[in-house]
Amino acid sequence: MSNHAWILLGLYLAILLAVVKPLGVYIAKVMESRGIALRWGQRAESWLYRLCGIHQDEEMGWLKYAFAILLFNVLGVLAVYTLQRLQQGLPLNPQGMVNLSPDSSFNTAISFATNTNWQGYAGESTMSYLVQMLGLTVQNFFSAATGIVVIIALIRGFARHTAKTIGNAWVDITRATIYILLPISFVFAIFLVSQGVIQNFDGYKDVTTLEVTKYDNPKLDAAGQPIKDDKGNPVTEPANTQVQTLAMGPVASQEAIKMLGTNGGGFFNANSAHPYENPTPLANFVQMLSIFLIPGALCLTFGRMVGDMRQGWAVLAAMTLMFIVMAVVAMHYEQQGNPLLNKLGVDMSAGNLEGKETRFGIADSGLFATITTLASCGAVNAMHDSFMPLGGFVLLWDMMLGEVVFGGVGSGLYGMLVFAVMAVFIAGLMIGRTPEYLGKKIEAFEIKMVSIAILVTPLLVLACTAVAVMTADGIAGIANPAAHGFSEILYAFTSSANNNGSAFAGLSTNTPFYNVMTAIAMWFGRFGVIVPVLAMAGALAAKKRIAVTAGTMPTHGPMFITLLIGTVFLVGALNYVPALALGPVIEHLKLFAVP
Repeated sequence: MSNHAWILLGLYLAILLAVVKPLGVYIAKVMESRGIALRWGQRAESWLYRLCGIHQDEEMGWLKYAFAILLFNVLGVLAVYTLQRLQQGLPLNPQGMVNLSPDSSFNTAISFATNTNWQGYAGESTMSYLVQMLGLTVQNFFSAATGIVVIIALIRGFARHTAKTIGNAWVDITRATIYILLPISFVFAIFLVSQGVIQNFDGYKDVTTLEVTKYDNPKLDAAGQPIKDDKGNPVTEPANTQVQTLAMGPVASQEAIKMLGTNGGGFFNANSAHPYENPTPLANFVQMLSIFLIPGALCLTFGRMVGDMRQGWAVLAAMTLMFIVMAVVAMHYEQQGNPLLNKLGVDMSAGNLEGKETRFGIADSGLFATITTLASCGAVNAMHDSFMPLGGFVLLWDMMLGEVVFGGVGSGLYGMLVFAVMAVFIAGLMIGRTPEYLGKKIEAFEIKMVSIAILVTPLLVLACTAVAVMTADGIAGIANPAAHGFSEILYAFTSSANNNGSAFAGLSTNTPFYNVMTAIAMWFGRFGVIVPVLAMAGALAAKKRIAVTAGTMPTHGPMFITLLIGTVFLVGALNYVPALALGPVIEHLKLFAVP
């Protein structure tokens, strides 16, 4: 690790940890119906509820809450699918983008509704401005709001006792969108515009590039004879004229919620490596901060709502420690360089620069890649396919942990709390005592829901990967043979089922086979976890609170943090080690094999 890498990581953590507490307290006040923000927007909020026929004071049991969440997201899928299928005849389409195929429309609709933002297409050559704004950007807000309200419902399950309800899903979604996501995104979008991110409705522009350097070709007339000026000198024309089409569009508004909502879907195919999405090192740094901002703040929201801030700090500490390890390993291996290129005489002292933007370099690219794969974001500022084998291993491993190290907005914390319940259950087995967490007994029903939530994602990843490598349609998409090709397929389904959305690249996924398979992985990877989490929230809310005794295990100290980290790593290792051995591990061993 270079000095720059250490300074970058330290500065990032210092700023992040300084801002998460005030934001976490603010989110708690909003979701608890308190604070100045609600008083300012109460009139508009009440009008919206009347328009939609929502009874603001009527709360829901977990089953009704889950049904509302599912219905809301199904409607989102239908809206995005319809817009894509009709985009050719809709306004704000200056480039005349044609309608998308049914399988691509289906995949994209599922992708943005599930906060995955997996993209099998190039945005600037596929989607009109209207579809980007009304379809994709709107779902960026709503999918992030879905994650927030699910974790709030789970927190209420811990905070309440002998209660039959966990909140009102429609009210929670409205408040998460209006008071949390919209105002922060508005400010962030203005900052991005100040850095050079574009925001317009112009048509695409054809420009002559700087490659016009020579003017030595004689200009010819209709008869093919050289044209001369008044002095008899031949008239010349550029020899290297290059015309490039520059895509325009409302980018900053989508970029802001793409990062804050841990969505990751880029306006452009190059995503955050594109200078119109991520133009400067400062923009890159703030984008990295924005990815972890709300997931980190929600840890303190958790502590505030359960009445013990130490609980929130303990979860945040576990996440931060795991993040540091992953970031250090990823940046370390990218700075080692490729031994094969070194043997060819290429100077690798600067590290593995393949697939990275020179304006960011290795440290900023490695840190960004670690953050985006841990946070269920999927935005990329470098090509993950070009990372060293163990660098790519870290990115895969980040997602395989369950996207719980900060993770997606809301989804990271409810995934981590699922592991926390598992951790206290394991501790209870060790000491022969009924496990408890935050004053609630953890019994058979909760463990069943925890088991489903933990196992559904690896089941989807491994099953879909197995199907892909055994079928002709799956193998047809591989551009790189052997272990790396397997890694590409494994990465694709790991990213889809964990609702990350990043890709190794090199795998042709915009085919009916991959569009359908990844859509299945995305949908069940999202709601196969949400439903058992909400069921657990309902069961916990109905329980009585147990008094703390001398035998109660503290869940806010170093011992619990260590147990929680061990549980996360152990479950990840047991599920994925064989698959990882067939991909990045064997690739690393072959690359560094003794000749």
